[in-house]
Amino acid sequence: MKPTVVSADVLFEEFRGTLRWEWVAGLGASERRFDEVAVRAARSGADLVGYLNYIHPYRVQILGEREVAYITNAPPEDCARRIARIVTLEPPVLVLADGQVAPQALLSMCERAQIPMFSTHESSAFVIDVLRAYLSKHFADRSSMHGVFIDILGLGVMITGESGLGKSELGLELISRGNGLVADDAVDLYRINQTTIEGRCPELLQNLLEVRGIGLLDIRAIFGETAVRRKMRLKLIVHLVRRETLEREYERIPYEPLTQDVLGVPVRKVVIQVVAGRNIAVLVEAAVRNTILQLRGIDTYQEFVERHRNAMANGN
Repeated sequence: MKPTVVSADVLFEEFRGTLRWEWVAGLGASERRFDEVAVRAARSGADLVGYLNYIHPYRVQILGEREVAYITNAPPEDCARRIARIVTLEPPVLVLADGQVAPQALLSMCERAQIPMFSTHESSAFVIDVLRAYLSKHFADRSSMHGVFIDILGLGVMITGESGLGKSELGLELISRGNGLVADDAVDLYRINQTTIEGRCPELLQNLLEVRGIGLLDIRAIFGETAVRRKMRLKLIVHLVRRETLEREYERIPYEPLTQDVLGVPVRKVVIQVVAGRNIAVLVEAAVRNTILQLRGIDTYQEFVERHRNAMANGN
């Protein structure tokens, strides 16, 4: 689901320091919001920001040097028509960038139509980059997943599995081996673009790991600042199963890499059988290293298949 839409005053306060902008018109419309239909239709928050363009209504419209010239360098009738046309786009906010001075007709139009207009000396390209990044994250599809989310060798790894298999204990061992905790038990997941899932820890659970028999552990206090992470991009799911589940539901050596759908994005997945005496932490790190190789285009299984095929062709 999409989160609550952003109002003009929230957007202004969020970037008052970064963009050093001023509120120059439409002060009475501080609660003007993004159109909910446009938010649902947008492929991502980045679609909600752009230069003045009559094809895309409901955007935060950015007016740089060229856009201001377009609405002012024309006969008076054309200028009035071009400025009036902006109202039909129903922008939640207008941003005057590049240090441009707002034409008086544009200021009057914003006051009459109650459209907030901000003014900044920052470049229009920079304004677009900042707002797109913010809106992409704010309007990202989101969900929650049960598991332990850890930074292992620079890769965001979600450890999931059946109850009672020791996910938190495994997480603690991985942390003791120099890896970093993002979240335990409940992980908030956000699809920040079409191919990327970002995992974060709910504020209530930050830095905490629950281990049965011990209770809650403050990982940051025990292992130091470097043992925790604020967020990571989800690249791998490690699913822990019992022996009977593995034999019943999974192939020993899958021909194609396993994936799991998370918010519409396929995420690589490996399945590890939990048996007494196995060093699961070592197996997880080995799976992560193998995934890193696959991301670099090195597939050990396919190389073995090709080696086997060549051996058969040679009569060996």
